[in-house]
Formats: sequence, C-alpha cells, structure tokens
Amino acid sequence: MLMPTLRQLTISLTADLTALYPPAEAEAIAGQVLEHLLNLSPLQRRMQANQPVPADTLQTLEPLRARLLRHEPLQYVLGVAHFAGLELAVTPATLIPRPETEELVALIVAEQGNRPNLQVLDVGTGTGCIPLALAQQLVSPHLVAVDVSAEALAVARRNAATYGVAVDFQQIDILRQAPRLEAPLQVLVSNPPYVLEQERPLMRPNVLNYEPATALFVPDHDPLLFYRRIAELGRTMLGTGGVVYFEINEQFSAETVEMLDVLGYQAAGARLDFFGKARMVRATWAG
Repeated sequence: MLMPTLRQLTISLTADLTALYPPAEAEAIAGQVLEHLLNLSPLQRRMQANQPVPADTLQTLEPLRARLLRHEPLQYVLGVAHFAGLELAVTPATLIPRPETEELVALIVAEQGNRPNLQVLDVGTGTGCIPLALAQQLVSPHLVAVDVSAEALAVARRNAATYGVAVDFQQIDILRQAPRLEAPLQVLVSNPPYVLEQERPLMRPNVLNYEPATALFVPDHDPLLFYRRIAELGRTMLGTGGVVYFEINEQFSAETVEMLDVLGYQAAGARLDFFGKARMVRATWAG
C-alpha cells in the first residue's frame, strides 16, 4: 500500500477543513497540524512535500482530524499555542492567547522596557502568556499573576517552569479578593472577560463551544465590571507613576477611558491595534 505524500495529505486535510473554515485558514491549520506531527518547520514541510508520510503519523492524525472537524480549536487539539515567540501549553481551562494580547505586551515593553526590577501584576493570567512574554523582554521584572481558575493556574505554572521564569501565581477571585503584593506595582495589566453575553450568537463554534466562558463573558448590563474593579484596586496597589494596561472590547474604549479619568488616573487613552481598532487602554496613577 502506497503511503500518501505530505503534499497529498495536506490537500486532503485542507479539503476536509474547508467545510468549517475559509480556504486560506483551512490550509494554514492543515499545515500546522502536519508540521506539529512530523516536527517540521513550514519550510521543511514544503521541501519534503513529495515524501511519503509514515503509517504511524497517519494513525495519529485521524483522531486529530476528527476533533478538528467538531470545531475544536487547533491549539487545544495540539495542546500548544504560540505567543510572542513562546510555545505555551494550553488546555480547555485556559483562553487561547490572541495576537491582540501580543500587541498589549508590545505596548508595555515599548513604554517600560528600559526600567529594571519592575513590579508587575497580571490579572486573569490564563496560560501565563503575559508575564512569561514580559519576562523575556523586561529587565529582571518581579512578576505576580492571578486567576480564579485552579486548572488555568496549573497550566500557567507548567509554562513558567518550561521557561524557567519565577512568577508568584495566586488563585483569587479578583471581584472579591485582592492580590498579595510585597511592594507597590509599576505595571498592572489585564486582559479580563469583556465579551457581552448578547454577543454569543455572533461567535464562532470553535470559540463558543470550547473556550472557558468565565474567561470570555461579562454581563450585558455591566461591561466594565472587571476593568472598574481592577482600576479601583490599582489606586492602592500602584506606586506613584505606575501604569495600568488593559486589553478591551473596542465598543467600550471611550467608556473605559472615562472610568479611569473619574477614578483619578492621568493620561488615560486608547491605543489602536494592528487593524486600527481601539483594543488597548493605558493610564498612569499619579499617587
């Protein structure tokens, strides 16, 4: 029995996935699956396109194909997500890191990158992607990260161990508790839940049916619930000149900036992402 070539298998998997995804996205997913299974770079996959695929790889692929065709996100199927140059473990207990959050990290680095020994708190850390990315780009930061989910924190701790990064992970409900800090913060960052409940029908099945709802949704009547609570805590946790950074729902950029102004923050303003959308807000605490 002739084994299919890597090109043939890529075409076959792409064809199956086009029932769920646009053609370009389906092809990208197929390529990433095969690169992962065969431990190839994108260039190596293309160079070896005419090579037959081993039988054991074909057997491993089939259950992965079935999961993908049930709309399960690629990152959960493979167990990894790429973020700011890191390969992070992900599970259904964690939100899949997004490119917008990479831009939030880049904003922090652009503003804080030359300051050593920063005290940093990440609220709603999930995989730990924000503190771990900051650890690679800031100078000796002191990192604290909190999440309500014990399962998410287990994943975050595994990722921190992989990269040898010291992070003080704490399980708390930020709406009812405050983090334990040893010193005033210079950076307070959060990508909290910000998708309105009424937006559920607009979401793709691979997000709605698999990613943790507690990390996604906020009540329709109080879209700034987490931002307001975190900003209120920031007034006591941030040192003079400390900065709060939020990833936000673009619908509420003006409201988020106004809320920070009312709470006494200075220089509050929205920042645009790569697509020109107001997806980040930052503000300074004057003390």
